[in-house]
Amino acid sequence: MAEALTDKPTRNKKYKPILPGTADWPVVRLSKNRKQFIEYVAQTTIERIIAANKGKEELREELESTLYLEKLRIKQNPWKVDPPDESKFWSGVKNDLVDLVGGQNTVEKERKILGRIVHRYANEIAGNFKQSHYKMAREMVKFGFARLLNATRVKRFGAFFRNEYTLRDKIQIIGKTKQLRKLAKIGTVVMVPTHFSNLDSILIGWIIHSLGLPAFIYGAGLNLFNIKIFAYFMNSLGAYKVDRRKKNPIYLETLKTYSMLAIQEGAHSLFFPGGTRSRSGKIETHLKLGLLGTAMEAQRGLYMENTAGSPRKIFIVPVTLNYNFVLEAPSLIKQYLAMKGQERFYIETDEFSTSYKMTKFLFKFFAKGSDISVSIGPGLDLMGNYVDNKGRSIDRQGRFIDTRDYFLTDGKITANQQREAEYTRQLAEVIVKEYHRINRVFASHLVAFTAFTIWRKRYNKLDLYDFLRIPEEELFITYKEFRDEFDHMRKEVLKLKKQGKLNIAPHMRGDLDEVIKFGIENVGMYHAKRPLIFNKQGDIITSDLTTLYYYHNRMDGYDLESKV
Repeated sequence: MAEALTDKPTRNKKYKPILPGTADWPVVRLSKNRKQFIEYVAQTTIERIIAANKGKEELREELESTLYLEKLRIKQNPWKVDPPDESKFWSGVKNDLVDLVGGQNTVEKERKILGRIVHRYANEIAGNFKQSHYKMAREMVKFGFARLLNATRVKRFGAFFRNEYTLRDKIQIIGKTKQLRKLAKIGTVVMVPTHFSNLDSILIGWIIHSLGLPAFIYGAGLNLFNIKIFAYFMNSLGAYKVDRRKKNPIYLETLKTYSMLAIQEGAHSLFFPGGTRSRSGKIETHLKLGLLGTAMEAQRGLYMENTAGSPRKIFIVPVTLNYNFVLEAPSLIKQYLAMKGQERFYIETDEFSTSYKMTKFLFKFFAKGSDISVSIGPGLDLMGNYVDNKGRSIDRQGRFIDTRDYFLTDGKITANQQREAEYTRQLAEVIVKEYHRINRVFASHLVAFTAFTIWRKRYNKLDLYDFLRIPEEELFITYKEFRDEFDHMRKEVLKLKKQGKLNIAPHMRGDLDEVIKFGIENVGMYHAKRPLIFNKQGDIITSDLTTLYYYHNRMDGYDLESKV
């Protein structure tokens, strides 16, 4: 039976908190001085923008560009979560800029307008962490998820109130957990997970708590605050808001300054360096360097403030999240194809648009019994070197090194944007390699990859878009052919595992037929149109080739296509 392949023979270890009380948490100290910190962020941002716009007309042009983009955003893409005075505020900015023409003291007035905009952005971005709300939200997540888990797994009267199953049965945490806890004691941790689902933020919040770590600050998409239950949990769990509609340099500089100063103040931080959910289903290969660069700048800032001492060190910890299915997969892959092929595909709306849909998804998720795996990668320094459990950096030759040296110019710590940008780029490349190395392959990933690749090679003269339009009834694979190919692909994956290039779930080593059955039962299990199913003859067919493409993409980056 395929049920024998579930990955729950051992329960995750329960960790004690690394700090005895929440009063010692960096995020708590930050929240107690919230107003002062926001002002600090605003003033620092203003200084940085002015320094970057020293030309006679540069600052005014920056303000006019920001006004144009914000008015366009309000008109073309308004959200419910937007403040009610949006139009009024930006109309006021417009009037002030008009009054500048031909006036006196224009430089001072421009700076005042800049100050108003930056203060508005800083207050919007800033998290509102509260200890009492955090504890309540944490317990609500544990209680609510546990109740759902028991009600769906134990199908008998009263199961909703039982404690037979916990989240530790559902979510498997593997990897460098002990090292992560040690690094969080001696330095500041920046956790950088892969990003596939809107569920990720709450999941990572629970992981952080489960590992006994203090609350992290993290950037959450402003759109998620449309959902009231999400807004409550994210406000309570340390989230600050990121509005990805805002592309103007003033907003982006405010956001980066907020992240940089929070990390510099010792707040453990989390952000998704892919920038947004993976539309393609692939593990991220091109990371956004903006927020990642804030950690680099924070480390250099700490060295500059402590020229003689030993400043707090910043550690980067990659994390991969592994699901058998992603609720948003059908719409995400259509968005990806639309971006690649412009008008050749229709974009659907996001399934996570209401609290009702979110609750429905959670119930379905637990009812299906699909497990989640979270892989914690090794700690890295800002240059992408591995660190040991004491936080010491180790270079490629196995030597201990001092990362302070990377910021030196003529023996002094200096700011060098070009140099730090190169360091950040190198760090991003290392993170991507770690994502693939610690990625945990599920049977569902490999059956999707195998089936899609077989069909793709049959129709290799078609481009991707034409191939994806082939009627599903024309696509089938005999079980024998699929079994032989899957067996071959599993052996290739096991070779990669032996070489340390990826990880696998324990069920992948089971009986071949059971692994195949388990994978097909689990891949895309929530979707109305299943990516892979058995027909009445026991052969392999698809009800949704496009969504199958999404799940196939999880195995991208290992050069397995050439092995089929």
